[in-house]
Amino acid sequence: MLVVACAFVLFLLIGMPVAFAIGISGALFFLQHPELPSTIPIQLTITQTQNFALLAVPLFILAGNAMNKSGITDQLLSLASVLTGRLRGGLAQVSVALAALMGGVSGSCIADAAMQARMLGDAMAQRGFSKGYAAGVLSYGSLLTPIIPPGIGFILYGSVGQVSIGRLFAAGFVPAFFLWAALAATIAWTAKRRGYAPERAARPSLGEAAVALRGGIWAILFPVLLLVGLRMGVFTPSEIGAFAVVYAVAIGAVVYRKLGRQSAREALEGSLVDVGAVMFLIALSGIFGYGIVFERVPEAVSGAILGVTRSPEGVLALIVVLVLVAGCFIDGAVLIIMLTPIFLPLVRELNVDPVHFGLVFIIAATIGNFTPPVGAAMYAVCSILRCPVGAYARESAPFLAAVAAVTLLLILVPELVLFVPDLIFGKD
Repeated sequence: MLVVACAFVLFLLIGMPVAFAIGISGALFFLQHPELPSTIPIQLTITQTQNFALLAVPLFILAGNAMNKSGITDQLLSLASVLTGRLRGGLAQVSVALAALMGGVSGSCIADAAMQARMLGDAMAQRGFSKGYAAGVLSYGSLLTPIIPPGIGFILYGSVGQVSIGRLFAAGFVPAFFLWAALAATIAWTAKRRGYAPERAARPSLGEAAVALRGGIWAILFPVLLLVGLRMGVFTPSEIGAFAVVYAVAIGAVVYRKLGRQSAREALEGSLVDVGAVMFLIALSGIFGYGIVFERVPEAVSGAILGVTRSPEGVLALIVVLVLVAGCFIDGAVLIIMLTPIFLPLVRELNVDPVHFGLVFIIAATIGNFTPPVGAAMYAVCSILRCPVGAYARESAPFLAAVAAVTLLLILVPELVLFVPDLIFGKD
């Protein structure tokens, strides 16, 4: 596997698309083992996409794109402004609130960060926010998106690790609130030092708040309805993706009346690109994953980690550090697909709840989208705001520290993650 790993890193360094880097480097393993049938890579590529739970991935992507084209984003922006406009930090606070409200809509931190950069970037610059600070806020705020249902990371982790997707969905609510609170407190502290004023001078009236809530209520209900449907047994995790699409189309076409023929076509075209990229990655990851299991890499990694510490909290912390380092070079979705088969057996051996581990693991893997040198969300925001990466890295450090503190808290207090899943679905 050493040759395979080196080839994978080399392919990434020369700029090869990640899916091809995974597939080609994985194929090298079979060249090293000619005794294995040559048909196995083809079979693995096909069977990797036959997991029925993965049907939710393209459906939720389509639902997210349809919601984004329905006009709901403007309604959520108004609601976020009403909720947080009077807090110190102004538009920075609004952006984090919008990210929390958008979590159930987009499901992708990269899409959310890019969208917010286009919506709020110029306005933040006009209000005196430095480019590095604005880019840091817009990037790290989007961390809330993949841990609020229906985050695609939950579906990938649950499908690969055979973990309840419904419990994973439910596990994201409390951590998302803590992340929101930590980022809001960090913004308030840094904004006070920088002199960034609130966005609104006066408290919103009850009428204004009611109008904003009425406009955004459909997005807020979305993740709630998903959990209710799963808990009541109305939908399976795959079927609920179809419900999400119907819901998104109905809201866009009937409630907001902005999902017309052209916008629906744009949503379909965007979904085709997104689905193709994700599913191609999943398909080729089967070739790479075969070598990991064949060479007993999970056992070797488990032995190495347990040689350092046998404390469940220590093991989780060490895994988070390893994932954070890997995330500086590899996309979060790739990490979830590649590392779940390695780390999940280890934490299960230590009696760590797989839902607790999954939530912490997904947060750690997602953070890589915001860190140099290859953070996709970082580059998306910096390119839109024309912000140097160096300035971004310096001024986003307080937000990284806040996220790290919450992640440590979630490791030490698993009840914060498991409270809602146990309340809704009962204890395992």
